[in-house]
Amino acid sequence: MIGDQMKTTVLSTHLIPNADNALIKSLKIPSGYTSLGIITTDCDDVSYVALDEATKKADVMVAYAKSMYAGSSNASTKYTGEFIGILAGTDPEEIKSGIEAAVNYIENCAYFYSANEDNSVVYFAHCISSCGSYLAETASVEKGSSIAYLIAPPGEAISAIDAALKIAAVELKVFFGPPTETNFAGALLTGEQSACLAACEAFAMSVCNSAKTPREW
Repeated sequence: MIGDQMKTTVLSTHLIPNADNALIKSLKIPSGYTSLGIITTDCDDVSYVALDEATKKADVMVAYAKSMYAGSSNASTKYTGEFIGILAGTDPEEIKSGIEAAVNYIENCAYFYSANEDNSVVYFAHCISSCGSYLAETASVEKGSSIAYLIAPPGEAISAIDAALKIAAVELKVFFGPPTETNFAGALLTGEQSACLAACEAFAMSVCNSAKTPREW
């Protein structure tokens, strides 16, 4: 139904206390960051936000984060899902804290929502009041900035991004043009927290309206 939370599932987690140097070099991780934590899930955008949260809750950096092509419905194996993320740190305990923070955020804080009655159109309109190091770098903003993280199916997303930009004093920092790896589209907007919240609300309303009347101009 409209407004239903579409929860993300954590599929697997792995800890490498002391990674081999060849692997560290291949991942282009800074010297000294020898501990790695790996997480896979069935939803990429929620997981990107969760890794950012991990950088705020533990002394870790995001070493690798990628979406799988075509999405979780087309995953190649049981635990592949739609996303893989790798945290790097100097201490295995910090990695554990980072993974725990990411898992908690995925399970309790960030969700896609349904835009129609049969849940066939979904969107992500998530306000981050204070971003961590990962999304700060992604969006080219200062750490601690507010970000509106907006994702929807391609057609709905373009219209909804326009609505979000017009309703609030926000700046478009990153445009995820369609098709993304998972065949969606979206944007990262920044501004005051209240403006980002307003942008998220406008985006959500636009996606729901588009899902209700997809062929009306």
